Amino acid sequence: MVNVKEEFKEEYDSLIKAYPKNREAEPENIISRLKKADAHKKSWPILRALFSRSAMLILFTLIQLIILIAFFRWMDEKFAFYIFIILSALEIIFILNQEGSSVFKISWIVPIMLFPVFGALFYLFLKFQNTPHKIKKRLEESSERTAPYLKSDEGVLKSAEREDAYFRNTVHYIDKVCGFPPYKNTSTVYFPIGEEMFPILESELKKAKRFIFMEYFIIKPGVVWDRVLEILKAKAAEGVEIRLMYDGMNCIKNLRFSYPDELICYGIKAKMFSPIKPALETYQNNRDHRKICVIDGNTAFTGGLNLANEYANIDSPYGVWKDTGMMFKGEAVNSFTMLFLQMWNITEYMPDSIEDIGKYSFKHSEDCSDDVTDREGYIIPYGDSPFDKENIAENVYLNLLNTATEYVHIRTPYLILDDQMINAMCYASKRGVDVKIMFPHIPDKPYAFWLAHSYYPVLIKSGVKIYEYRPGFVHAKEFVADGTKAVIGTVNLDFRSLYLHFENAVYLYKNPSIADMEEDFQEDLKKCICMDMEKYRRLPKLKLFCGRLLKLLAPMF
Repeated sequence: MVNVKEEFKEEYDSLIKAYPKNREAEPENIISRLKKADAHKKSWPILRALFSRSAMLILFTLIQLIILIAFFRWMDEKFAFYIFIILSALEIIFILNQEGSSVFKISWIVPIMLFPVFGALFYLFLKFQNTPHKIKKRLEESSERTAPYLKSDEGVLKSAEREDAYFRNTVHYIDKVCGFPPYKNTSTVYFPIGEEMFPILESELKKAKRFIFMEYFIIKPGVVWDRVLEILKAKAAEGVEIRLMYDGMNCIKNLRFSYPDELICYGIKAKMFSPIKPALETYQNNRDHRKICVIDGNTAFTGGLNLANEYANIDSPYGVWKDTGMMFKGEAVNSFTMLFLQMWNITEYMPDSIEDIGKYSFKHSEDCSDDVTDREGYIIPYGDSPFDKENIAENVYLNLLNTATEYVHIRTPYLILDDQMINAMCYASKRGVDVKIMFPHIPDKPYAFWLAHSYYPVLIKSGVKIYEYRPGFVHAKEFVADGTKAVIGTVNLDFRSLYLHFENAVYLYKNPSIADMEEDFQEDLKKCICMDMEKYRRLPKLKLFCGRLLKLLAPMF
């Protein structure tokens, strides 16, 4: 593995020293706003925290919750209790007959049974909100516009038909049911750690001629983002179309709420996906967890890497930050472009921005160079949405477990499983398949770590091998099976990724990068602790108890 960390950091440090000088080129209103923000930061830190936007968000949300509870108590006093018992019973019958995970159903049924008035009315309050329906409708409209550019190539489909039955069935599901076609003629480069990917990402960004689309869950000021931002500003000045979208959670602690306006002044089209608002709205639980970068429609990056220092191991509070990514060049990039355009138009409907989608789509004659034609293997990028009732991310993972004959090797930062995933892992192991899970030894969220430990006994007793990565935190999201199939992307093994978030991933079949992924997995196994029941029993008893208790709230983590 090439270690470019020191050289990478030195280049970035030199940029940071020069960066403040660039503010002289900003419009007057932005300069004024930044000066005020800088001055405000240096004075009265307690008052600043109390009157910050985050504090206001918490305050107004608590006020709404108090009013709601007061209303429920008033209802309890004014109406006969048995009416709510009947209402609760009807809601439980309705929940049981809905599609979806049994764990989610239990998470609603228990509070409704324990608190008939509060539980029943709160369920109705959340169930009949209108915003999720609006987002779903806009997603459907946006997907319809991109559908003509996501049609499968007949030659690729015929080629896939000659492969084994399991792969043919997988192609049929992802393509015909979910709308994401298979591709050939695409080269891939696997990056086993963040500091190897970021210099290549920079290099490709600098080559952009037409457009750059970037969609990330986290953007945090620092070495990595400052470097990327300088490139984006330069490319925007050259006339390259730049679009940047990041999740609204960033406005709580990473970026100013007005940050998109500041980027627009540089010529960068920027927006937050679903900014956090002081309102009890369920849609705010559906975050954009995707990591996509598309350059000119012919180059794309994805994986677990966000745009922040820890992802390049420049400063990581959890030891070595083990994360992976992949670069794609060729026809498969088209799906990344369409995934980005679909999300761009969900929360803010802008018909003008998607009228001519064709100019962003992959054009074989213009974009496909000789080095990506007739490439071995298949690439199938896909996206997952919490609003389409099709759990493609989980189904693809289950498919790998259920069809594997030799091994399934998994990397995940979180291990919060539903019954289907537990059964698939255990059954694969009992069939003689080597199922290994690589998990962090140093967690970023202690409560998620305790919860993950509650799944150890059932997995270990079934023969699943769990390895904890001793140097630090594993943030990679990968499945590799039998040396021929793999998935890399943004999908964690937890309820948020599998059911609540917008995610993206790539299914690879007989692609050369699969061997690189497996080689990297084997190399990291040497740095891991193999957990067994004896080691599990030595874990702190209080933490094990807390983990079992948290299972009731597992869908929230």
